Amino acid sequence: MKSTYLMLGLALASPWATAEDRQVYHYGMDLDVAQAISTTEPSGCMPGEAIMTYKDSKGEVHTLVYVRQGSDCRD
Repeated sequence: MKSTYLMLGLALASPWATAEDRQVYHYGMDLDVAQAISTTEPSGCMPGEAIMTYKDSKGEVHTLVYVRQGSDCRD
């Protein structure tokens, strides 16, 4: 029974396994972004970690981690 749950868990997690080559962005980095798949941003107003999953021009999926200010700031 436990092996059935393990196999089910692996099958459900496999679509995300291809996007786990997380790169940390640094200034001047050459990016090849053909299509953004998803983005997350930090909450609040302070700078924090944001994540973008995207496809490059070859169709490969990548995950980029970068720092940005949260969108909850108001002037």
